[in-house]
Amino acid sequence: MYSVKEVYYTIQGEGYHTGRPAVFLRFTGCNLWSGLEKDREKAICNFCDTDFVGTNGPGGGKFDSAKKLANHVLSFWPDYSKSKPFVVCTGGEPLLQIDKNFIDRFHHFGFEIAVETNGTIIPPKGIDWVCVSPKIGSELKLKNGNELKFVYPQSKVDPKEFENLSFDHFSLQPKDDKNKEKNTKITIEYCHKHPNWSVSLQTHKFLGIP
Repeated sequence: MYSVKEVYYTIQGEGYHTGRPAVFLRFTGCNLWSGLEKDREKAICNFCDTDFVGTNGPGGGKFDSAKKLANHVLSFWPDYSKSKPFVVCTGGEPLLQIDKNFIDRFHHFGFEIAVETNGTIIPPKGIDWVCVSPKIGSELKLKNGNELKFVYPQSKVDPKEFENLSFDHFSLQPKDDKNKEKNTKITIEYCHKHPNWSVSLQTHKFLGIP
């Protein structure tokens, strides 16, 4: 059984694939926060800005097979498109639910599969794009992938501590909180001084993209 908060067609707003059309598949549940506001202060990731509780979002629900879920997600991809369907699996923490059967079925339907994870769970083989966003206070187990996207700043941690990990791309994303303007400034300054890092902005928020 796969529990899904929401499914929707959009434009990827952040990270390496910014600007790319994609179907977002948001799973319910996370291992770093319950998703309830009453628990936010005690959560390992207390700055999360997404709702991943329940299955009542647009396109959400419970699916008793990977085939049914893949069919459902495919229905959101424009049928006139000649490009390969691209699904971004997020949450919450998608690797709590993604398994080999999921990957096989989505590939069978022609999908390119991307996952956005906190890196605390080793994924099954076969995912096409792995983006890890480490959360300080949790154990980072997944130390390789396509992209490491670090929300900055976090607990006075210097991003260069991650540079020895095996990722193709490194990006810093300003933390979206009451200090967003300051966070954006220091993120730009850091990337300017450390060209191994790129700036990732949540463009969907200021462009009004869902």
